[in-house]
Amino acid sequence: MPESLSYTLVITGAPWATQAPQTALSLASALLQAGHQIDRVFLYGDGVHLASALSAPPSDEQHWPRLWSEFLAEHHIGGVACIASALRRGIVDQAEQARYELAANNLRAPFEIAGLGEWVDGNLKSDRVLYFHGGH
Repeated sequence: MPESLSYTLVITGAPWATQAPQTALSLASALLQAGHQIDRVFLYGDGVHLASALSAPPSDEQHWPRLWSEFLAEHHIGGVACIASALRRGIVDQAEQARYELAANNLRAPFEIAGLGEWVDGNLKSDRVLYFHGGH
């Protein structure tokens, strides 16, 4: 049996605008089925839209934020949205809502908001770090 590896996935492409979230989810499922481990999923740039609890795609389209949150919860994988990217795009948790005195918060569970230290930690701890970009 091949050696089991650990992975950090970094998603920078937005759902519905790129294939990055879809490709990453397919690969994540395949990695787990092959006996590998996913340490965390880090959302950066437009990828943070996967962490929005306010996404409401048409009923005939996949709901990528919901699919990702269900996948992370089912497999007990950490999902982290970069704080700078999230705040810039209007995605906030309760702490940031209070800090900035905003009317609401919209971070989808089980995602958390954190700094680039989580990305650095993934680079140090995981055997492999895979990036899923939007491709411009």
